[in-house]
Amino acid sequence: MLWFPPAKINLGLAVLHKRLDGYHSIETLLYPIPLFDLLEINKNPTQDTDIFSSSGLILDCRPEENLVWKALRRLRKEYKFPSVKIHLHKQIPVGSGLGGASSDAAYILLGIKWLFDLSISPSNLNLLAAEIGSDCPFFLKSRPRYIRGKGELLEDFYIHLAVKKLALVIPNFSISTKDAYQDIVPKIPAIFPFQALQMEIENWKKYLKNDFEERVFRVYPDLAKTKEELYRAGAHYVSLSGSGSGIFGLFESETELKLSAKHQVYWMTLDD
Repeated sequence: MLWFPPAKINLGLAVLHKRLDGYHSIETLLYPIPLFDLLEINKNPTQDTDIFSSSGLILDCRPEENLVWKALRRLRKEYKFPSVKIHLHKQIPVGSGLGGASSDAAYILLGIKWLFDLSISPSNLNLLAAEIGSDCPFFLKSRPRYIRGKGELLEDFYIHLAVKKLALVIPNFSISTKDAYQDIVPKIPAIFPFQALQMEIENWKKYLKNDFEERVFRVYPDLAKTKEELYRAGAHYVSLSGSGSGIFGLFESETELKLSAKHQVYWMTLDD
């Protein structure tokens, strides 16, 4: 069976404080975008072991450290099912703040539950996903959702985007989420993301903030220049996604972008 785990962008991201469990409490809106990995999950009747392979973009870790493998092992601790063959064709850039690894892991949970008709309640599926990665619960239902806590508190959030074209810019380097959080200084924002999102899009530039930008732009000044260029090109709103390195702009229509040749640009159309 072939599954299509999507990427996401963050519309606003406030890092509020560090929790006793070592994670950070955040608030953000996660919005799925039409950029997908391909994940094939099949029964493996000829062997008693699970098989994992990959193609496309190069993964940044050993197979046993990948969240796909982590999700599979976590399921096996609690449920019995035959061995499987998994192939991941990676298209979502790694280390870009787009949630690709978390999305792949969430779809392992969904795919194996479907393949073997496992009796897993929605609440338990959400708990399993939260154990694997902070963004994983979101990808169990890929629709705009407002996120609180470390990612386990989710609320459906309807948002009508006044503009439909998204320019996604991926530089030729990745950013470690772990490293980004180590350098972040948590703070309570004057305006929370959910408040800014209720304003007209013209006000987002001033009020809808990503707390990682200050640190990331200081370390990678070329990303700050990319943000400026997207605004010069007519974007209504530009932001880092997650902790980066991906950066996106919301436009009324596609336009020519004068960016570094080292950057890869994806244009896509967003739905409500």
